[in-house]
Amino acid sequence: MVLPLDGILVADFSRVLAGPYATTMLADLGARVVKVERTGPGDDTRSWGPPWTSNSAAYFESANRNKESVTLDLSNPDDQVLARELAARADVFVENFRPGALAKFGLDFESVHAANPRAVYCSISGFGSGGGAHLPGYDFLVQAVGGLMSITGDSDSDGGTPMKSGVALVDVLTGKDATVGILAALHARNSTGKGQHVEVNLLSSLLASLVNQASSYLSTGNAPGRLGNAHPSIAPYELLPAADEPFAIACGNDGQFRKLAIVLGNESLADDERFATNSARVQHRPALVSALGELLAKDTATSWVKQLLAVGVPAGNVGSIADGFALATELGLEPLVEVGEGRPAQVRNPITYSDTPITRYQAPPSLGEHSQGVREWLQQEEQ
Repeated sequence: MVLPLDGILVADFSRVLAGPYATTMLADLGARVVKVERTGPGDDTRSWGPPWTSNSAAYFESANRNKESVTLDLSNPDDQVLARELAARADVFVENFRPGALAKFGLDFESVHAANPRAVYCSISGFGSGGGAHLPGYDFLVQAVGGLMSITGDSDSDGGTPMKSGVALVDVLTGKDATVGILAALHARNSTGKGQHVEVNLLSSLLASLVNQASSYLSTGNAPGRLGNAHPSIAPYELLPAADEPFAIACGNDGQFRKLAIVLGNESLADDERFATNSARVQHRPALVSALGELLAKDTATSWVKQLLAVGVPAGNVGSIADGFALATELGLEPLVEVGEGRPAQVRNPITYSDTPITRYQAPPSLGEHSQGVREWLQQEEQ
């Protein structure tokens, strides 16, 4: 089966998460990805455990399947030659070194572009290659300084403090932005015959992902604050308490709210001027939550979810990650793939294709697993 990126060679000089996540996406789509790791420790995330697998840390395993691992010491002149040869053969070069750090090895964009004009060169940084080039870029730090933590967590009135996302969300979003940028640049190469420099950074990807919250600030000049699980522009769109536990209700329009009121046995709520429209419900959110809480206390969360879904009102129990995988399996989404005996399952790539389905899932490599083969290949004259 031919995959979408069959024939594309990726020189992956990235580490940690954003870059490796992007190159894993490319590898899933059929590209050959040669992951260059430091001699000795390899990618930083190989040591980011527990938990551990039989190969390395589970963290590393999450973003490095379908790749070949070669160890190179860039301070060694002979290994520099091999690194430059890999760059000269690559269709895509991905790196997340400190801006400017690769120039001394002849692996900066200008050097690679001169030797290989068709290469798409992608740089990933924390704060860009200008005024923020000297700043270290870590997901948690960017969540803090970029504003995401300021809108995440319980409100100040509830005693809340700024909170990070439960996953390195900024790294993941930046990795996806890098993938989009690379694919678009490969498409442009079909017309121009030349690659180009694609740059993404964590802060810009975070700000772009703030969507409605960023637009709210830009429209009003007022920075949004934390609302816990409530939505700044929609109500009810949050966790609400049932007789046993909270559950999620997401009424996106007035029709859904009326159906909710009917199921709860009090359709008059939908006619109350405080709740008749979404904007009114947002304005009177405390009164709305109080009124709904009294009605929801009469039954369990699971019972309410069943009744609401039956009439088309979005609702759901709060599940664990295990529950999320179970639901996806139940719905036929096939969320897991096997990558080899004795290795933990991996999350299936979320993209599906009608004609070129993703069928290749190989286990993340051991450190330097492919060093000998890759070195021999690079030392041979290219055919």
